[in-house]
Amino acid sequence: MDNIREKTVCFTGRRDISAEDVPRVECELYSIVKQLAKDGYNCFICGGALGFDTLAATAVIKHKREFDIKLIIAVPHKGQDVLWAKHDRVRYAHILANADEVIYLAERYTQGCMQARNRYMVDKSALLVAYSDSAKGGTAYTCAYAIKQGVARMYIE
Repeated sequence: MDNIREKTVCFTGRRDISAEDVPRVECELYSIVKQLAKDGYNCFICGGALGFDTLAATAVIKHKREFDIKLIIAVPHKGQDVLWAKHDRVRYAHILANADEVIYLAERYTQGCMQARNRYMVDKSALLVAYSDSAKGGTAYTCAYAIKQGVARMYIE
């Protein structure tokens, strides 16, 4: 494993987080990112989706002022936000503007582009932070892929 990968963390999680769970998940993410930065992780990859990805990216951005850490947004395809609500597009634009790097995995939506994004993130990371209570869907797929690749996992309940 190369030195960069050893210090990289990626995130995967649900898009639909209830309004009552958002503050708790945000708090946990802030604590986790802070501790991981203290432990020497210096690169964080987020998938750019709504929900957990947005919360994770926001937590990393908050800690960029305190720690020398890098935020990479791995976007499954260009224009993924065209159908999002205006407030979500504004928040997404803020995240992209504060990222150190934005990587687009495809020019346009294709079947499988979301899984390609998830594999990319896992393949570049030593640790996966996951938030899900489902045995199916993209998060479950990403966690299973991380297991196959020998990537350590941390779960938020």
